[in-house]
Amino acid sequence: MSFTDDLKARVSKAQKKIILPETESRRVLKAAERVLANGFARVVLIGDLKEIKKSASNFQIDLTGAEVINPAMYHRMDELCEYFAQRRAKKGMTVEKAREILLTNKTFFAAGLVALGEADGVVSGAVTTSADVIRAGLQVIGPRPGNKTVSSAFILITNTPQYGDEGVLVVGDCGVIPYPTAEQLADVACICVERARKTVQMREPKVAFLSYSTKGSGSGETVDTVREAVEILKQRNVDFKFDGELQADAALVPEVAERKAPGSAVAGQANVLIFPNLDAANIGYKLVQRFANATALGPLVQGLAKPILDLSRGCSSSDIADVVAVCCSDAIGNDFKARE
Repeated sequence: MSFTDDLKARVSKAQKKIILPETESRRVLKAAERVLANGFARVVLIGDLKEIKKSASNFQIDLTGAEVINPAMYHRMDELCEYFAQRRAKKGMTVEKAREILLTNKTFFAAGLVALGEADGVVSGAVTTSADVIRAGLQVIGPRPGNKTVSSAFILITNTPQYGDEGVLVVGDCGVIPYPTAEQLADVACICVERARKTVQMREPKVAFLSYSTKGSGSGETVDTVREAVEILKQRNVDFKFDGELQADAALVPEVAERKAPGSAVAGQANVLIFPNLDAANIGYKLVQRFANATALGPLVQGLAKPILDLSRGCSSSDIADVVAVCCSDAIGNDFKARE
C-alpha cells in the first residue's frame, strides 16, 4: 500500500469535513469527485449550487454527496462577519469590510466556516496564490496557542527508497518565511518533525539543516544562521536527532556523509530537511518533483490553530485529493490536542 493510500485508510474512520472553495477550477471539482468516490472524507464546496452543477455537468464530474454552501445565502453570515471584524479590529476591520471580504473571497469565507466549527479544514491554492491562502489562515484562524512561527512543509514521495524514510521526505519551510532567523529555523524543524511523526508516521525523524557548507567547509551569513539554529535546538533538549550545517548530498548519501561529516548521527540518513531560506526550498522541491517525477504534497501550512492547507498552482486533481487526506490527518491531530 502506498503512503497516500495508507493515509486515506487511516483518516477514513473520522470522516472529517473538508472545504474545497475553488469551485471555478475543474481540477478542484475532479478532486472532490475523487474524495467522494474514495469515501475518506466529507466534502464542502463553496459557491452557487446551480453554477457548480453546471460546471460538473460540463466536465462530466459526479459530485453526489458533496455539500454546497453559498456565501450569499449563508445563514450565519452576520455572526461570521462580527467574528472576523473583532479578530481584525486593531487593523481597522469593520463589519461592513468583513462582509465584503467574506462574500468575495471564497478562501477567507471557507476559513471562517472552520473558525465557526462548520467544517474541520480547508484545502485551497489550486487557483489562489499561496500568499492569499496563508493570509486567510493567519487573519481568520490565527496561530496555534503557544506557537510563534507559522511555516509550511512539503511531503515528497519519491521512487528512491534508499533516501529519506523509504523514499519519503518532509522538507520545510517551503512557502511562508522568505529569510528565516535562526530561532525560526529551529521552530520549523520542530514542527516538521511533528508533521513527519503524525502524518507520515516516521518512527525516527532525523533532521538535517541544509546549507552550501558542511561542517565548516564554507562561510557566510546564511551558514552562520544555520549553525545558530542547530545550537538553539541543542538548548531545547528535543527528542529527535538533528545536525547541521550539511550539504544536501552529505545529508542524504551515506558514502558522501562518511567523507564530509564522519561521526554524524544524521548525515547520510536524513529524512527531514530544513532549508536555509525560501529560495532554496522552493527551487529544491520543484526540481525533485519534476526531474525525479516525485509526488509533492503541499505546501502544507503548519502552526495554525486549525488546518488551512495550501496547494501549488501546478497541482493535479490527484494531488489535491491527497492533500485533503493530509488535512483530515491534521484535523484529527487537533482533536487530540483539544483533549489534552
